Formats: sequence, C-alpha cells, structure tokens
Amino acid sequence: MPKIAIGLTGGETGIAYELMGKEGDPPVVLTPGGRFTMDVPGLREMAEAFVAAGKRVLIYDRPNCGLSDACLLGESESEMQAEALTGLIRKLDLGPVVIAGGSGGSRVSLLAAARDPEICSHLAIWWISGDPIGLMQLATYYCGEAASLASAGGMEAVLKATSWAENFAKSEQARAYIRGCDPDKFIAVMQKWAAAYVPSPITPVPGMTPRDFARLTMPALVFRSGRSDLSHTRATSEWVHRLVPHSLMLDPPWEDDEWNMRSAQTMAGTEGHTLFRSWPKLVPQILAFLER
Repeated sequence: MPKIAIGLTGGETGIAYELMGKEGDPPVVLTPGGRFTMDVPGLREMAEAFVAAGKRVLIYDRPNCGLSDACLLGESESEMQAEALTGLIRKLDLGPVVIAGGSGGSRVSLLAAARDPEICSHLAIWWISGDPIGLMQLATYYCGEAASLASAGGMEAVLKATSWAENFAKSEQARAYIRGCDPDKFIAVMQKWAAAYVPSPITPVPGMTPRDFARLTMPALVFRSGRSDLSHTRATSEWVHRLVPHSLMLDPPWEDDEWNMRSAQTMAGTEGHTLFRSWPKLVPQILAFLER
C-alpha cells in the first residue's frame, strides 16, 4: 500500500492510500466515518461501484486511522484530517475531484471543500454528525477515552484506547508516536479537540463557520438523515442544506432506522463492522447528480 508524506500546518504526516480505476477517468475521493480505515466493509465496495461506472477513485486512511500516521496537529482532528486530504489530492495531482463522505467523512469532506474549493468539482455528503447528543458522543469517544487513559496510566495506557485500536494495530509509527508524547500535552490536545464538538448556535458542523459554507459554490448533494438517527440528526442535514442554498437534498435508499440497525449489528460483533455496508446503494444517486 503506497504511503506519502503530506505537509500540514506545523509539520507533516504520512498518508496511506489506494487509487482505483483508470488513470484519466474523472476522479472521486471517498472518506468513511469514525476512525475506520479504507478497508472498512462498504467503502471499498462503494469505490468499486464508482470504478465500474468509469470513475477513478481515491480511498485512503486519514491521520490516526489504519496504516496512516498518528498526528496531533490542528485546531481539531477533523480540520487536521481535512488539511491532509486536500494536501493528498494536490500531491497526487488529482483535482478537481468529487469529494464524498459520510458520518465523520462528511465533516472532513465539508472542511476540505471549504478550505480548498478549487480542488472540489462536486461535493456529496451523508450522515452529518450534529446536535448536542451526537456531538457530545464524538467528544467522549474520540477524545475523552484517550485523555482519561493518559491521566490514569500515562501514554502506554493510551495504546489500549478502543477509538485508536486499528491505527495502533496497523501503524508502527502510530504506536511509537503516542508512546513518545508527554501525557500532559496529549491531554491538552484532547481537550482542545473535544472543545471543537461543543454545539454552536450559528453552525451545524464543528469547524465550519457560515463563511466556510459560503465558500461551497460547487454543486453539492446532501442526503437527508433519518428521523431516528441521534448521531446524525435530520435537523443537522436540513440545516446544512439551508446553508448551501443551491444544494440538492435527497433521501437515501435505505430505511429510517439504518444507522440504529447497523450500530446494533456492529456492537453485537457477530458480523464485524456493518455501519457502512449500505453505502454502495448511494452510488446511482450520486452518479445521477454528477450528470446533472
């Protein structure tokens, strides 16, 4: 798996990636949610469906995910990952590209498109995290667990963090990098990153200001979230749609309880990661949007 060094504000990070499809075909970049990797079930199948439709697809591991490096730069983890994504697209000379992602990937996609709109031909997002319960869940999962482990047992204890498990399992750099951190400085970064998830009365998405949304002048597709989804609320998706007034909003091709059902399956552990297994069903709607 190729890996490339990407310059970030304050340093650089190594990003593992894979390019699928024929060189010269219109490019699409896909970003999953959580700290899941490019091999999470559903994402690769989605990429293969785009390739079959004549697209060239970039899948990759964000910093702190999979085979990519651990990295503690940036005002928030999502903003750092967005900077890594725009840097990767530019370094591979792929732009302008279709930037698409769901859950945490939708946040990274929004931030990337807003901060470097020239590289984004189209934007497609779904399962946008938001509202107090959804955002506080993220702060606890991404930041609170690791900070608590560092406080109680130092950096060696952080290697047991469930939210970082795949990165630590696959990346020797990630294990060494975290072991080498000062616990107090690490906790300070987790506090800063957690603060990014504080709900705001002026924006539905952490890190995105109204001015950022105004920079999204490219064609944009927003999939409406289910009424039962407290992690990616319907109100959040509709708020994003209002802030990007030219955007197209569509209902996804699954039942309202898709997130709750998939979450229960994943927590049960009998079928592995199931959260994103329906994502390939989005491909026909995204392709139709690209042809508009």
